[in-house]
Amino acid sequence: MSLQDNRREYDYGKLTRESLSASPFEQFKLWMEQAIEAGIQDPTAMSVATVSAEGKPWQRMVLLKDFDQRGFVFYTNLGSRKAKEIAVNAQVSLHFPWLQLDRQVIVGGRAERLSTVDVLKYFLSRPKGSQLAAWASKQSSRINSRQALETQFAQIKEKFAEGEIPLPDFWGGFRVVPEEIEFWQGGEMRLHDRFSYSRSEDDSSSWDIARLSP
Repeated sequence: MSLQDNRREYDYGKLTRESLSASPFEQFKLWMEQAIEAGIQDPTAMSVATVSAEGKPWQRMVLLKDFDQRGFVFYTNLGSRKAKEIAVNAQVSLHFPWLQLDRQVIVGGRAERLSTVDVLKYFLSRPKGSQLAAWASKQSSRINSRQALETQFAQIKEKFAEGEIPLPDFWGGFRVVPEEIEFWQGGEMRLHDRFSYSRSEDDSSSWDIARLSP
């Protein structure tokens, strides 16, 4: 199988400096809304890249659950590989692959733990099955079989058959506070449009915008 000729033109649209919002969060909001309107499957799916204490990078797909001027929020088991790596190196990268629109967004920043109040509020909003799964799965740990996981889920389901399911003490969330956000729009003949927002050295609340070579 040859992959060299597996190619196509990127011709969905263009991105100009004049069209960009002064705020990367407003620009992200616009693109997220357009991704949802376009019917992209899992538009909130993002890759979270972390680096271990040994300097080994790893990435996985999770779902963005909230964003605002403070950053981008996701939830996870605090015993997971991603959470353990964030504990020793909080610098992470997020990647949104909106390929149907020939678009990507890359976020680089620092992950901060969410408060228990914020985590509980979100946990209680989850479907019951998802709440039970949070209890049943020791995320990233080795298991003997699928059956073992399903047995554990059944036991948890029986344990919490009545009443509200409590928040596990090993389950939490992170907000990625960005230092840099890049917007990528595919272009013809590989002449893509790339713009990077980076926090101003003089004022951390403002952003410097630069066009990058494709």
